[in-house]
Amino acid sequence: MASKKTPVSKSPPLVQRYEVHLVSLDPTAGREVRKTRPCVVISPNPMHQTGMAVVCPLTTSLHPQWAHRLQISCARKAAEIMVDQIRAVSLARFVKRIDTLSAKDAEALRDLIALLYATP
Repeated sequence: MASKKTPVSKSPPLVQRYEVHLVSLDPTAGREVRKTRPCVVISPNPMHQTGMAVVCPLTTSLHPQWAHRLQISCARKAAEIMVDQIRAVSLARFVKRIDTLSAKDAEALRDLIALLYATP
């Protein structure tokens, strides 16, 4: 069986916290989110000097009742940040920048991450 090659950047792109980039998430295992999809960068900018970034994938399948998801508009489309699917990825997986979160959405994302991961 032939394996799919992950598209990788020739030189790692400059990424900033709260930007939305297309990121190649394959290969995956189990129920991890697959394919190349928009992801919001949540790691602090100095971390990107290591060649890695922490991201939350986006989906257009909306679940407003799920407390661990955040509904936003990305590139003029309704989307949902999957805060339950946070992962660290190489900058080589980044394809291109497509949007940036608004200040209001960035604050809501920080609050949701804190609620889910920083509270006992």
